[in-house]
Formats: sequence, C-alpha cells, structure tokens
Amino acid sequence: MQVERLKYIIWAADTDRAITFYTQVFGATILRQNPAITEIEIANGVIGIHGGGEGNRTWTGLSFQVPDVISGAAEVTAAGGQLTREPQPENDEPPHLAMCMDTEGNEFMLTRKRH
Repeated sequence: MQVERLKYIIWAADTDRAITFYTQVFGATILRQNPAITEIEIANGVIGIHGGGEGNRTWTGLSFQVPDVISGAAEVTAAGGQLTREPQPENDEPPHLAMCMDTEGNEFMLTRKRH
C-alpha cells in the first residue's frame, strides 16, 4: 500500500478558536480550509481540525517536542489552554514533560528532548 499522506484529526466545538490556538502557540500554517475541516501543518505534521466537537476532554496522543517545557506551558495557558500536569523537575534536570489541553478539550503533551 502506498500511503500518500498521514494526518491526525481532532474535534473542535469552535473551529476558529482552535485554529487561533494552534497558530498562536505552535506557529501552525493553514493548508486547507472548508466548512467541515481545517488542515494545519506544524513541524511537517498535519492535523485536521474537524468542526462539530462537543468540547469534551479527550486524550489525543499528540506530543509536541519543544526546547523548553516551562516556557511552552506558559504559552499554552496564555493562549487559553490549560495544564493538566504542571512541568516538574526530575533528577535535578529541567522538566521534560507537561500535560496540556487546548481550548477545545483536546489533551496533548509538551516534551523536551532528553540528553
């Protein structure tokens, strides 16, 4: 089978709010937009934001690797997202993980590359 493209779909009760969140926090680029779905690209990955979501809290499995989890978590909250687990230092190293939620209830992780 030849796979032409891979994208991950998330749901949004308010698609415009979700697009604003992902463009503001992660620098997403809008690839395609119609009344049902908007496709965005972040670091060569494609996420489809599908309208009609109910705003329920949902684990997505998405993980965004960033240089600094603490400042990344601050950007998430500044854009209207939430932290479900604050970044915490481990073994005298800076935090490598923060559990987050976007404006639509989609949960994701921020991670830092470990050396």
